[in-house]
Amino acid sequence: MAQPVYEHIICDPAKCTGCRLCEYACAMVKTGKFDANLSRIRVVRIEPITMTAIACRLCADAPCIIACPRNALSRSEKNGVILVDQDKCDGCGWCIEACDFGAIVLNPETKNAEICDLCQDLEGEPPCIAYCPVEALSLGTPETLRQKARREVVAKLFEELFKE
Repeated sequence: MAQPVYEHIICDPAKCTGCRLCEYACAMVKTGKFDANLSRIRVVRIEPITMTAIACRLCADAPCIIACPRNALSRSEKNGVILVDQDKCDGCGWCIEACDFGAIVLNPETKNAEICDLCQDLEGEPPCIAYCPVEALSLGTPETLRQKARREVVAKLFEELFKE
């Protein structure tokens, strides 16, 4: 039986300017502090000049859940987000090591792991998406990305074909 595929935050690096407003919006909503270090989404630079934002990809066989020695991580059946039981988490970092995307952060204040939960407790789209000034962030799946890439390739082919 195929595992469900959940929507997660996707960043279009062609649009991302690295402004970090997504980080600030996340931190403000989750902690009440305007401090990007408390964000559950991270803007990273991919040399030489590409910027992209990284959040939890909601992996099918989430290695973070498997790696947690305290069973502090679980998956929401509602939307697939990875939940952290703050009472069980001791900040050991095994989940951080296991994440291939670098999408798990250690809260510098609580010393517990934190993972994007798509702001599931709020109405509407996550604030990181809502406040992105260049609309670089969206919700999607790996298939969404593949479809977008195919459309872009076809558009470029038509552009080259009818260039004259």
